[in-house]
Amino acid sequence: MAKRGKTSQQDGPQPSIRNRKARHDYLITETLECGLQLTGTEVKSLRNGQASLQEGYVRASLDPLGLTLHSVHIAEYPNASSAHQHEPTRTRNLLAHKREIKSLARQAATKGVTIVPLEIIWRDGRAKLVIGVGTGKKSWDKRQALKAKAHRRDIELRDS
Repeated sequence: MAKRGKTSQQDGPQPSIRNRKARHDYLITETLECGLQLTGTEVKSLRNGQASLQEGYVRASLDPLGLTLHSVHIAEYPNASSAHQHEPTRTRNLLAHKREIKSLARQAATKGVTIVPLEIIWRDGRAKLVIGVGTGKKSWDKRQALKAKAHRRDIELRDS
């Protein structure tokens, strides 16, 4: 009897795709891990680490209850035929529980609050998107954060 387990594609370390600018531009108050509804070529491109979350954002709606991911670029998979290729910046559905979607929609309805994609990770061979609810930082907030980060780095260098 053959053992069931992970396939050969899932064995090695999977690339984690991060939106490094999101935590710089937004004060993230809450995070949530959602599933992604993807096509086959999108999954293969993500396994190669070929995606960009920089311009992406998430919309939560109550009327047709759902979460959608907009403006995230997942590169075309080079080995696929043109008939099976996906559109790189198409709108993708996110998978979450109904109560989580309602909570996110209520939070996003308040002024100054937005939902941003933070990271694409792999759990049990499936791509998951970590999203964050955040408010935009002012330019002086960003400068103070950079100064504090540089100060912490200097202290760590002195201690070691």
